Amino acid sequence: MNAARLRRSTDIAAVKKTGRGVRDAAFLARLRPNDLDVMRIAVTAPRTVGISTIRNRARRRVREAFRQACAASDTTPQDILVTVRREAISADFPALRAAAEAALGTTRQPRT
Repeated sequence: MNAARLRRSTDIAAVKKTGRGVRDAAFLARLRPNDLDVMRIAVTAPRTVGISTIRNRARRRVREAFRQACAASDTTPQDILVTVRREAISADFPALRAAAEAALGTTRQPRT
C-alpha cells in the first residue's frame, strides 16, 4: 500500500486528538483509521532532537522507515503522525523499519 503525505492541519489535529499512540525509543506514533485508499504520514521533529540538519536527517529516516512499512503492510488505511525522538538519529535502519512495522501492526484490524 502506498503512503502519501498528511498535510492539512485539521487532519493532523484530528490524529493528535483521537489517534491511538504507539511509543518506541526512536519515535512516538499516533495512528487513526481513515476512509481513503492510502496511508497518509506526517513526521515532525522537535528542536530537542538537535539542530536543523540533524532534525531533517532524523525525519527523513523515520519517514522512509514508515513508507517501507506501509508498502509491506496489509492493514486498513490510516493517518499516521510520527514525532521523532533523538534516538532515531543513531538507530540502525533495519531496527527502525521493524519498529515502524510493529507500530502499524498494533492497530491491525480485520478487513470486512
